[in-house]
This record gives sequence, structure tokens and C-alpha cells, in this order.
Amino acid sequence: MFSVRGRTAHLAWYRTDEAAAEVAFLHGFSDSAQCWEPLLREMPGVRALAIDARGHGESGLPDEPVRYDAHRDDAALVLSSRPRDGGIVVVGHSMGAMAAAYLAAARPDLVRAVVLEDPPTGTPGDRQHESRSEPTWLAAVRALDLPSRVAQGRSNDPDWADDELEPWAVSKAQVNPQMFDLPYQDPAPLTELMTEITCPVLLIHGDTERGALISTEFADRCAEAAAGEFRAVHIAGAGHSVRRDKRPQYLAELTTFLDRYR
Repeated sequence: MFSVRGRTAHLAWYRTDEAAAEVAFLHGFSDSAQCWEPLLREMPGVRALAIDARGHGESGLPDEPVRYDAHRDDAALVLSSRPRDGGIVVVGHSMGAMAAAYLAAARPDLVRAVVLEDPPTGTPGDRQHESRSEPTWLAAVRALDLPSRVAQGRSNDPDWADDELEPWAVSKAQVNPQMFDLPYQDPAPLTELMTEITCPVLLIHGDTERGALISTEFADRCAEAAAGEFRAVHIAGAGHSVRRDKRPQYLAELTTFLDRYR
């Protein structure tokens, strides 16, 4: 799917072709850029760029606190190396969605519109931690071989399409465990970031009872706080990984947004 691969500083990135990308994709925690491939195969007309976050995929891990302004600056570093006139649409999931929100707030010159797939809501204020432990579920999955990780993914999420499972399973083994030895900083509240984002925003979320982080009530709060054009879409029956749980519905919303703004 990705025909061009490269590095910028410690960051690995991938493009669908040699042309300047129209859309950048930022993955969630413990995923990698390759986890976007199943979706991108159904979007053949989109020139895409996907980035491995620090400590994920094939990217390095700088010896410094893990914080969202660092994820923001990483994305900006890659996008600035080959900027597109008028900016680029940035699509993010979970951790990547929060990084995209940070980027859109700070660098409107790079971002023309942003899609946030179930980002964390943020906390009442940034809190610095000495470190955080590797999640038990991730350690258990990482201890398995690849076929067993794929089987675990199928057991956990039987409704996911088969093409989602291997990229998900591969990405778990690529997470750098040293990341959990570094100080970690919680994100700012998403509602606070909304007051600083002036480009169009599409927020996509699922059902909190199925694991989604964003509720309809919180999405309404984001709409009230938004400085620019804002639309929230609730996809019923989806959890935290909206595009994996309900790909056709997610794809319809995303392509409509991209047709308008890319």
C-alpha cells in the first residue's frame, strides 16, 4: 500500500506515492502507521502520508518525557519537510487524534482541516508523572508470537475485518517498552484545545458502553467550545476503534469530509 518510505530525524513515515500528500494519518497508542492500510485500500484516490509515532512502529524513542506537544512537534517536523500549499488534512485516532488536535491548534499553517477519531478527553490540567507502567493487556499480547497475537485480536474483536488483524498484531510487538520508563504528561482538555482550533473539525466517536472515550454529551461540549467549523458524528455500535468496528460508516463520513476539504 505504501510505496514510499522514509525517515525524518527519529521518525519513520510512509506515503502512498511520490506526490505531496493531501492527508496525513496519525495512529493511536500501541498501533503503527501500517494500521491505516486497510482503510487506505478503500480510498485509492487519496494521496496519503502516515507517521509512526515515537516509540511505535519503526520510529525511534528520544530520551525525554512522553508528552503530546512532543507528538505535535514530531508530526510538524515531518509535514514541514514537504509542506503543501494551504496545509493538509490530518486524521488521527485516539493518541493520534489528540496529537492532531494539538497540531491544528498550534500550526494552522500546516493543517487545513482535522478529523479526530475518539480522542482522549484530556484532564482538568496537565499532570507530570515520573513514569507509567506498561498496560497489563499490552504486555500479555506482546509476549505472544504473531499467529497467537492475530488470534487474540480476532477473539477480542470478532467483528473486525480480517485485514485489520495482522497490522494490529504486528504493531504491538513494535512498541518500545522503554517508553514506559520515561516521564509522561497527560494531555490538555480537548475542550480547551477546541477554543484554539480555527480550521474545520470532524469528531467521530462511538458508544461509551462499548469503550469509546467520547460521549455524546462531551461532543456537545466540544461543539460549544469550538472556535471554528465543527461537526460531531456518533456511529452507533462502534467502540474506541470506530473505523475498525464500523468501517463502512466511518469511511462514508471521512470521504465526505475529505471531498470537501482536501
